[in-house]
Formats: sequence, structure tokens, C-alpha cells
Amino acid sequence: MKRALLFLCVAAACASAQGPGMFPWWDSPLVKDLNLSEDQQKQIDSTVRDHRDKLIEQRAAVQKAEGALQDALNKDPVDEPKAREAIEKLIAARGDLMRMMSHMGLKLRAVLTPQQWQELQRRRRGRMFQEGWRERPGRWRRAPGGGPPGPAAPPRPPEPPPPGADEEQ
Repeated sequence: MKRALLFLCVAAACASAQGPGMFPWWDSPLVKDLNLSEDQQKQIDSTVRDHRDKLIEQRAAVQKAEGALQDALNKDPVDEPKAREAIEKLIAARGDLMRMMSHMGLKLRAVLTPQQWQELQRRRRGRMFQEGWRERPGRWRRAPGGGPPGPAAPPRPPEPPPPGADEEQ
């Protein structure tokens, strides 16, 4: 079990490049009490282990592409063709990382029962909401103010009726 936890921690570090709502669910408190069987835990460990090195390489490729773009933009004057090339390389590197994370997520999803998946999604939405994210169609966005919702604002007093609204005609 300790070895499995170590693999999951390494995978979580590799997956830190994910955007909002795409966190390593397999290594989070959200998975606690999902009643994963020993076989499910082994399958998750194996899948994460199989992807670990590739994920590390892809994250490094993204960081390298980000550095190259930053270098290109910091030149004075900016060499637009080189900057555009750096942008395209960064887009490709991020796409490759996202593709790999998505394929791994698909394999991990197949390990869970429909009930476990539904419960995980319910917990995930609750966690994101608590952290100040709001779900919009197809994506999560940071709520205004960026943090968890604070206390509700006091109710506004009713507006007085416009002049003459009480007069009978």
C-alpha cells in the first residue's frame, strides 16, 4: 500500500500541469471512502506507473517551449517569425501533454464503477466550488474575488415606489 501511495504521489506531481478541474483525482482526498477494491487500486497504480515517465518528459517539453517563447518575446526588436514559431511549439507541447493526461484519465476512469465515478464527480464539483471556482458550460472559471464564497451580502432594502404610484386614477 505504501508503494502504491508513493506512485500516486509521483503521478500527482507529474499531473500538476493540469488546469482547473483536472486534478489527479486518483491521489486526492476525494477518492477516500470510494471503496476501491484491491484490484482497482492495483490497476490505478499500474496505469499511473506506465504513464509517469512520459508525463515527466511532456511537462519538461512544455517548460522548454515556455522558456523559448519568453526568450523570443524579450528580444528587442521582437523577431515575429521566431516568436510565432515559439508560440506554435508551445501550443503543440501543451496539446501533447493534455492528450497524454486525457488518455491516462480515460484508462483510470475505466477502472471505476459508474457509482464510484458519479460519487467522485459529485465530490469534485463540491471541492471546486469551495475553492472559488464556478462551473460554466464546458469549463470551470475562477469566481470574482478568486476565493471561496464569503458570507452573503445583506439584503438590499426595497426601493421606494416611484412618485405617483400610489395615486388612484
